[in-house]
Amino acid sequence: MTAASSSAPSAPPLLETRQLTRILPATVPVVLTKDATLRIEDGEMVAITGPSGSGKSSLLYLLGALDAPSSGEVLIRGAPLSEMDDEAKARLRLEQIGFVFQFHFLLPEFSVRENVEIPMRKIARLDRETISARATTILSRLGLGDHTEKQPSQLSGGQRQRVAVARASLRSGSTA
Repeated sequence: MTAASSSAPSAPPLLETRQLTRILPATVPVVLTKDATLRIEDGEMVAITGPSGSGKSSLLYLLGALDAPSSGEVLIRGAPLSEMDDEAKARLRLEQIGFVFQFHFLLPEFSVRENVEIPMRKIARLDRETISARATTILSRLGLGDHTEKQPSQLSGGQRQRVAVARASLRSGSTA
């Protein structure tokens, strides 16, 4: 008797690009990215490095569905971004992509804790108390437990950046 080999189909990568190019049209076109091809698997950690002006931020905007390529394709878990409408891309960003920009984009009228809660409130899968508890937990883990009720203007730049990290990492099913 021989053992039957079963090869289950492998899951698509978390993120994949195929010949991703972004060019700003102008009298002299500006090439922001050219033929970028990459594949990132679940659990994999990747760093995008390069000198200032080399296209790192432009690539991240394309990967995060904040900009559209001139040519090529971005796929998230096998789904092409080019086939998603604006609402589907917004939902994808809200539920699956956490952004930490160079500028933290905290809302000044909300407390630190409230700034972290905003994405989870928008997803609306958890009650307010659970959302608040998760936000408080992650802020404490990032050394901001004593600052949850402060306004962003009362924090240092580094503390504000950690609030942005907390907001980006906190999703409906995660506390870190």
